[in-house]
Amino acid sequence: MASGLTDVRVFPDADAVARAAAARIASLIAAKTAGGGSFFLALSGGRTPRALYQCLAEDYHDRIPWARVNIFWSDERYVPYGDPRSNYRMAKETLLDRVPVPEQQVHPMPTEPADPDEAARRYERALPQSFDLVLLGIGSDGHTASLFPGSPALDQSERWVVVSVAPVEPRVRLTLTLSVLNRADSVFFVVTGADKTAALRRIVKDSPDYHLCPAVGVRPRGGTVIWWVDAAAALAL
Repeated sequence: MASGLTDVRVFPDADAVARAAAARIASLIAAKTAGGGSFFLALSGGRTPRALYQCLAEDYHDRIPWARVNIFWSDERYVPYGDPRSNYRMAKETLLDRVPVPEQQVHPMPTEPADPDEAARRYERALPQSFDLVLLGIGSDGHTASLFPGSPALDQSERWVVVSVAPVEPRVRLTLTLSVLNRADSVFFVVTGADKTAALRRIVKDSPDYHLCPAVGVRPRGGTVIWWVDAAAALAL
């Protein structure tokens, strides 16, 4: 299903979304690394991508050249890596501990400095010039990464990583900005569950101002955006 510039692919359930998205990710990595190149991937946090990461670990352990993949994050809660709310911890347990990505190619957002802005600036210096693929999700309020409605971070044109304040705990976050998200070659939004139905309809059908619905602001220049959606989330489309 396509709506304007939006490529929305609907699948029966979350498992089918994970399998389809994983297959496309594997294909992108294979194409980019066929000549010996590296692949730069930014992972999403939250609960939704767990099934995708597990599928990559189980079905593509030996089918993806993990030694050529460089892993980053689109956002992080400012909590220790061992905290159950940590995006790094979730990805580590579901994916990174189960595939042979070299440790030096895994780049979690730092959360140990007392000053989060110092951590943001440090991470900014570690980023590639552009990502081959960024994985994102959305919240029921239309936020993506840790770019929330009304956040000053939405108008940040110079910084690639900033401190963001969330409306829920943990409130302090680090997030990539639209400046770097819109340099990506590909962006995959993975959206599952009935609680995302209203937000997805707003984004796809209404295209509200990105200050009100930040996911609308993700429009890579020269890149592609694909929405991988289950039937429950797509119910109002």
